[in-house]
Amino acid sequence: MYTTFTEENKKLWERVLSDMELSVSTANFKTWFKDTDIIKNEKGIIFLSVPNEFVKNWLSEKYHKFILKSLRATQENIRNIDYIIVSDTVKKKDFRKQQQMGVTNSELPLSNFYINKEDNLNPKYAFDSFVVGSFNELAHAASQAIIKNQGIVYNPLFIYGNTGYGKTHLIQAVGNYIKKVRGRKVFYVTSEKFSVDCVNSIQQNKLNLFKEKYRKYDVLIMDDIQFLSNKERSQEELFHLFNVFYDGNKQIIFSSDKHPNYIPGLADRLKSRFGQGMIVDVQAPDTESRMEILRSKAKFNNFFLADEVINLVAVSVQGNIRDLEGILNSIICQTQLKGRDLNMSEVKNLLKNNAKPKKNVSVKEIVKIISGFYNIDENSIYEKTRRKEVVKPRQIIMYILRKDFNVSYPSIGEKLGGRDHTTVIHSCKKISGELENNNLLEQELEQIRSMF
Repeated sequence: MYTTFTEENKKLWERVLSDMELSVSTANFKTWFKDTDIIKNEKGIIFLSVPNEFVKNWLSEKYHKFILKSLRATQENIRNIDYIIVSDTVKKKDFRKQQQMGVTNSELPLSNFYINKEDNLNPKYAFDSFVVGSFNELAHAASQAIIKNQGIVYNPLFIYGNTGYGKTHLIQAVGNYIKKVRGRKVFYVTSEKFSVDCVNSIQQNKLNLFKEKYRKYDVLIMDDIQFLSNKERSQEELFHLFNVFYDGNKQIIFSSDKHPNYIPGLADRLKSRFGQGMIVDVQAPDTESRMEILRSKAKFNNFFLADEVINLVAVSVQGNIRDLEGILNSIICQTQLKGRDLNMSEVKNLLKNNAKPKKNVSVKEIVKIISGFYNIDENSIYEKTRRKEVVKPRQIIMYILRKDFNVSYPSIGEKLGGRDHTTVIHSCKKISGELENNNLLEQELEQIRSMF
């Protein structure tokens, strides 16, 4: 793939910049849109040059839809945007080359800057930049075993955990390693894209081509498997594809935001197949791990982060890794705007301004969420029934209302069908006791809490 700077692209981007300048503050416009250019327009894909990684992430996450809308207002055939890191030095060198050679479309190789369209692997996801801690060490160990003996051990490998805990980084790192070092054909796909491909192939009477497309690889990596919930035909094709890979000792890797047994609308035969290999969770990073992640991300961006700032951010931001990246990007941005390092007071203000507001969740919502998680009728929670499949979810609801929301025992009993407060106390103690030795229950609670 090569870059082409043209007058047409320049004019197109100037129109977009005019729209953006009217829509964002002057500081944001100068920070995020400086040194950006359209460097190629190929088959409806706009290749947009950005100066570094954190500008790339910020534009793709915060302004992508707006930029795309502005581009389409001028050219309706534009389908998407690829953000490519190209330093200003590289661009100047390219322009000088054009002038020296008298060429209007000098080309520059960009093969290392963007996702490979043949296998969908992002080269930035590597083991070198993956931080291992107590929160993900088991998943990392399983991944290391796979790259040595793919298709033989832990097949399939199923990694689950909340959004932003590094699952995609890890499974793509496996794919990149096997592709580069082992020379195998790897394919990464989201379950949503797999489902779209499946439906389109059926509608176009091209199901055989669909099967051939996915079966030609040595390693299949499918992200966010939970999106196949209730998609029966896509699940059926995945089941057959799974059998082909498994029988041929080809490695299969899945990720999800929850344990496969708790994905609603997922066929039992798929759950059984997933259970044949290794199912492992990735948890929230602890403070030490968050500190190491910040150091790693800062180093990747060639940015120095003082130890006291690392400590403050790691202690203050207890969410997922993406939240850490967001704060780091804000610190880098403000540092560049001010032309100096931020003091601790300024960092604290950034943390305060970026803090997520706590959700106010009603008892009814909690009952609905937990009932749905365990696939039972929410009305049964309020009934005077001792059915086993209802008792456990009801006790968990009581435990969470008390533990997470500090609702009084009498109030919990009253809201859940007029039960005595002693019943609520007993339920909370029972769940607390079980949590000491029941890792599965602990994982269930973690998944439930992530849904609030």
